[in-house]
Amino acid sequence: MDITGLIIFLLIGAVAGWLAGLLMKGGGFGLLGNIIVGIIGAVIGGFVFSLLGISAGGLIGAIITATIGAVLLLFIVGLVKRA
Repeated sequence: MDITGLIIFLLIGAVAGWLAGLLMKGGGFGLLGNIIVGIIGAVIGGFVFSLLGISAGGLIGAIITATIGAVLLLFIVGLVKRA
């Protein structure tokens, strides 16, 4: 991965984490927190989409996949925190 790919990867993570924060909690988690949530969300979203046989390509597809995964991550974390 070159530097451009890394920057795009981090930007997708930041956008996905920020969107998930808005959808689930009402706010973001700061730049680093958004990137971490977005990257973990991308892994979760990719796994779930592959199980369902869904393929979302391109930049918008990557953001959607990462955001859905990040929302799932925040939902699960919310359930664990309540228990």
